[in-house]
Amino acid sequence: MITTHIADYFSLTKPKVVILLQITAICAVIVNDSLEGSTFEDSIETMLLVLVGGFLTAGGANAINMWYDRDIDPMMRRTADRPIPLGEVSPNSALLFGVLLSIAGTLWLIVLANEVAAFWAAFSVLFYVFIYSIWLKRSTPQNIVIGGIAGSTPPLVGWASAESDLQLSTESATLFIDSITEIGGLMPWFMFTLIFLWTPPHFWALALYRSKEYGEVGIPMMPNVKGSERTLLEMKIYAILLIALSAVAPMAYGGLNQGDMLFHVLGWNAILLSSWYATTVWRIDLDELPDEDGRMATASRSFIDSMVYLALVFVMIVTSSIGLSGAIIGAIITMSWVIRIELTKRSSASQT
Repeated sequence: MITTHIADYFSLTKPKVVILLQITAICAVIVNDSLEGSTFEDSIETMLLVLVGGFLTAGGANAINMWYDRDIDPMMRRTADRPIPLGEVSPNSALLFGVLLSIAGTLWLIVLANEVAAFWAAFSVLFYVFIYSIWLKRSTPQNIVIGGIAGSTPPLVGWASAESDLQLSTESATLFIDSITEIGGLMPWFMFTLIFLWTPPHFWALALYRSKEYGEVGIPMMPNVKGSERTLLEMKIYAILLIALSAVAPMAYGGLNQGDMLFHVLGWNAILLSSWYATTVWRIDLDELPDEDGRMATASRSFIDSMVYLALVFVMIVTSSIGLSGAIIGAIITMSWVIRIELTKRSSASQT
């Protein structure tokens, strides 16, 4: 019984989602330490403290989100089996649990990492809860766009944690902004922008055939407010922006120029990856009939491929931080995976 109760509280944190977020933070630690020449032992220690601190803060934010959405979760098939709708955890207990986790995670990072890492973790909690959950989610179809800022911060937390000497400056607004933005390079901001631009087309691919439930409970999603065609158009725009961002990927490492082979291997790998993902968006067929579960096959494939794409980009970022040999290995791994996916799709199509 006690084990079951613990599992209910654990599920409030949305562990699968949180772990995916923390992987991007861990990648930021690895890249930072690789570029700085830090020891593997130092990296392991930092990755562990980032994983714990990030899990606590992000998990706490998710628990608070479930407390706030307790009125609509029981009415949606996707969320009806959460602990609060099932009566396994009371709303007040979930709120207290979420607040305590968020505070514990922030304090953990202040003590074991630094103030800047703790700031970005706390910022993500406050932004997710107050800006996204309480304000944007129920008021605008652009909720997932602006709200995506919260999910884009883990690389900032990871990178700042690896930069052990960072401190917040409160002497003036300018110095404060400098202290939270100048955290040792362009790479963490490249990662932040990557996740931010990736979030809308990733989520809207699912929303194209799952937004009806949101509309029924008063949540404005892009497809049921602006229509499927407008949603797909904006997805394509974000896909193009991801390609443009990929073109400047080598600059995020600093010190690379067009005379370096690493510049070209990394740059073209990034462009090809983003171009491949863009094709999955362009292949979405709004006229296709949904299956018995209401799923649109082409949109579903784009949704799944978007997760593969993000994972492969981070593989590329990590391996390229090692140098030219790492970039070549990364290109082989990522392109082989893309080719495998496309061959599997063709094989499936030929059998139907």
